[in-house]
Amino acid sequence: MSVNKFEPHLLVLPEDDANRQLVNGFITSPNLNIRAIQVLPVAGGWEIAVRNFLNEEVQKLRTYNQRRFLLLIDFDGDSERRNEVSNQIPEDISERVFVLGVLTEPERLRVMLGMNYEKIGASLANECYRNERKFWAHELLAHNEAELVRLNESVRRFLFPKRGASP
Repeated sequence: MSVNKFEPHLLVLPEDDANRQLVNGFITSPNLNIRAIQVLPVAGGWEIAVRNFLNEEVQKLRTYNQRRFLLLIDFDGDSERRNEVSNQIPEDISERVFVLGVLTEPERLRVMLGMNYEKIGASLANECYRNERKFWAHELLAHNEAELVRLNESVRRFLFPKRGASP
């Protein structure tokens, strides 16, 4: 399903299939406005995801001011990866672009939690809806906190309209 590009919406570019499965679990949340989110095809690596974003999505973000964009990448143990990616995002759209991901790889998170990717994604969505941080506080996800807060402030009203901006 495609979003209405003139209404507030979020596009998600997953680095790999594991991240795609996490997002697929996230979008199963009954509290989510499914018409306000679109998952793009898997990029095939975090560097390819960034390159695709820069080459194909930057101008669209400038054209459609209701668009938000999430790069869902593996950090591969590199605590500076978010800064490395964020430094490439043009300043005029940076407030609408977000970078989240597992500190290592989703495979490790799946093993540590003993859950499949879709269940993890659904749990993360439920926490976003309830403004909770049990799964998000996991050692492989906790590094996302500041970015998650920033993303939540930008998308909560239209992604979780039943809950809106309330705590």
